[in-house]
Amino acid sequence: MEQAILDTHQKALAINLDGGKYGTIAEIGAGQETARWFFRVGGAAGTIAKAMSAYDMKFSDSIYGSCNRYVSRDRLQAMLNHEYQLLNERLGESRGAKSAFFAFANTVAARSFTQKQDGHGWLGIRFQTEPGEEASQIDLHVQLKGQENIQDQETLGLLGVNLIYAALHLQEDPNALLASLLDGLSTDLLAIDMIDFYGPAFKKVDNRLMALRLVQLGLSVAAMFQADGKVVQPAEALYKKAVLVERSRFRPPTNLTMNLLDCAYKAFCTESDINPEDVIVLSEMTLHNLAEGEDIDAEDFLHRAEILCALGKHVMISGYGEFYRLAQYLSGYTDMPVGVALGVPTLEQIFDEKYYQNLHGGILESFGRLFRNDLRLYVCPALDDETGELTTVHNLNIQEHLRHLYLHLLENGYIKELVAIDRSQLAIFSHTVLEKIRKGESDWETMVPAKVAKIIRDKRLFNCPG
Repeated sequence: MEQAILDTHQKALAINLDGGKYGTIAEIGAGQETARWFFRVGGAAGTIAKAMSAYDMKFSDSIYGSCNRYVSRDRLQAMLNHEYQLLNERLGESRGAKSAFFAFANTVAARSFTQKQDGHGWLGIRFQTEPGEEASQIDLHVQLKGQENIQDQETLGLLGVNLIYAALHLQEDPNALLASLLDGLSTDLLAIDMIDFYGPAFKKVDNRLMALRLVQLGLSVAAMFQADGKVVQPAEALYKKAVLVERSRFRPPTNLTMNLLDCAYKAFCTESDINPEDVIVLSEMTLHNLAEGEDIDAEDFLHRAEILCALGKHVMISGYGEFYRLAQYLSGYTDMPVGVALGVPTLEQIFDEKYYQNLHGGILESFGRLFRNDLRLYVCPALDDETGELTTVHNLNIQEHLRHLYLHLLENGYIKELVAIDRSQLAIFSHTVLEKIRKGESDWETMVPAKVAKIIRDKRLFNCPG
């Protein structure tokens, strides 16, 4: 039977009336928006040990210690550490045997009179599912989209109640927990671009899968994993970084895929005159390259992400189909150069006007957005698997009415040919490799990096026979 969706009033009241839950709420930056709900519905004395807002920076530092950034995950952790420790120190003896403790905290910069940009913040809850149990925790980062400060405040209050209720009542069903965060809200008001679960309540939770679910639910436009497999907030990972991104299905990653990215990286660092240490390289997959009506196979995406991480690559899974939208997203987080590594067939698709019918300015508008921040395309030649002919950026067949536009981009260095590519690898096609894997033909292993072959064999990925 499908569970009824409770509104914010009902959630706050249900928590207040639950004598087995007891905790504190600490909020910085946007006032007591979450705590206000619990006092508003009545019965808060049965749930709230303390509610506070250390708004002034010096007051905040005196309680939680000094920090470089007040709206940060580090500050959130300091708040949760402090508040949860106080709960146990002051109430452990009197209530610890009968109450499951929780500490909720947020630190938020909302839209204000002086800050006209969109707000953002960190929210988290540390909680016990049973009295005396080791604590579990959920951290999330939210982007606020309200046009007025009051909108952001209201959004924050609802999201805070949703998070507390979800942690205390839905922790056994992470998918339902995620979906419930949007109760009473909409993606017009917020985006959750990172969420992290840890502790005994979430031993079976794969945080990469949860990040992908955020994209599926429309709560986020992208999920990002570091090479070590940990989920990260894109804004923090991309901050002050030059970005090189390769979009592909990576099904599976081939020798050509990796050679293309390596060559693009060398060219990008040299031509952009940047320190290689300031470059972050992303292997990006989009949910929008699925056939219409095709279901998203989350496990398949995660298997590909696992392979890429094993190769030392950072992985992004986005909800962007068009390259100009991906470029806008990346440029929104850094002022450093952005480069895109791709093959000639993908470049040809970029010049297909059918992808820009939703834009009033058509392909010109899309290219204005794509190349606005001096973005460069690093293009690998393609070998026709039937004729054996080589197609490069210099002989690519572009429609006649777009030819001058193409030449302008080529001559001004927005489109770059990857001349250092290993042309012996150009005969490798991922769809051919995939077919060989499924048929049990062993020669596919010579077409992919050794680590990739081992993972596919050991885990029987892509229907690899035993």
